[in-house]
Amino acid sequence: MRGKSLGGLSPPWVALLCVASFSIGMLFTNSRWSSSPEEKDVIRTTMAQMNQEQQLRLDPANCYSKPKPLNEEEASRTITEKLTNIKALVSRNLAKDGNSTQVLGLAAAQSEDNARNFEASSTYETLSPWKHKRKKAFVVVGINTAFSSRRRRDSVRRTWAPRGQKLKQLEQEKGIVVRFVIGHSATPGGILDRAIDAEDLQNADILRLDHVEGYLELSAKTKIYFSTAVDMWDADFYVKVDDDVHVNLGALATTLAHHRRKRRVYLGCMKSGPVLAQKGVRYHEPEHWKFGGEGNRYFRHATGQLYVISQELATYISLNQQLLHRYANEDVSLGAWFIGLDVEHVDDRTMCCGTPPDCEWKANAGNACVASFDWTCSGICRSAERMKDVHRRCGEGEGAVWNITF
Repeated sequence: MRGKSLGGLSPPWVALLCVASFSIGMLFTNSRWSSSPEEKDVIRTTMAQMNQEQQLRLDPANCYSKPKPLNEEEASRTITEKLTNIKALVSRNLAKDGNSTQVLGLAAAQSEDNARNFEASSTYETLSPWKHKRKKAFVVVGINTAFSSRRRRDSVRRTWAPRGQKLKQLEQEKGIVVRFVIGHSATPGGILDRAIDAEDLQNADILRLDHVEGYLELSAKTKIYFSTAVDMWDADFYVKVDDDVHVNLGALATTLAHHRRKRRVYLGCMKSGPVLAQKGVRYHEPEHWKFGGEGNRYFRHATGQLYVISQELATYISLNQQLLHRYANEDVSLGAWFIGLDVEHVDDRTMCCGTPPDCEWKANAGNACVASFDWTCSGICRSAERMKDVHRRCGEGEGAVWNITF
């Protein structure tokens, strides 16, 4: 049985007001919070308006009368305005106090949890961090690429990634979004950026990021990719894969379907490689001292060729971008962001098969790999030339992705 309304407010709105009041208390009793005169005026005005509105709802003819019931639309508009004022104050202070960013991120996540328990759908929309309508999807596959990798991209388009109408059809019918992911050059609008724009005009399969491309900036690119993807698509999963890796989209979707009900899941080929302190070597770790003495190994994390995270983890990255530390290696950075969180790590070895004959044997046995590459090259060696052969021998068949059901 539904509970009785309190003072004209339905239980969902009472809960929402409690969340809003708690957020105000948390923000303005923080010992490190420093408000400008302008912000104090906004606070005083907001609180005065709320008190005045409550007084106006009392019947002056009877001091014992209960508040008049709130109109649903009016209540939604009033509370949204108050939360907008609070969010504006927080946003102006993000650069001043890192704790404010953390409070905002955790409060937003908590608000989404609370919203799941509210009965009114309008309440959920009010508390959700996404104020715009996102496209629904099952999985977003972001193919990490660079300006110099046109031949690699074309080899992927000719093999495992659909093109043209099939690309759109895959999104509409199966909820599988595939995009090459790239930022911009150090000179925006230059010849490199124009070439990518022309390529996207031809293929409509490139996601541009607000990021300056560079090999040493892969950790930052990974963070921006997940933040951008979760802002554009309301998907269950978000994948990052390199453009020199072969992927069977049907096997990927089938695998992820088994984990669909998990809120915080991180999938890939988990490893724990050595922390390389020596300068000049590949994968050198400048912050090696943080991982203990010489010879230590990293915590478990997914290898960088392909990994998958659920929507809640992508949202966490998006809301806490300013707090998340970047290490030299992007796969280490991603693993570090989840240390201390209640995250399920799934070690799936089908996401790191070798090139033929390894992936070919498995495909012939009816167990097509999710991803295949050469460990020695951290991808398929000479992938632009070999991707077609790997796809011929290890591919799941053109109809596989179209026949999957969730």
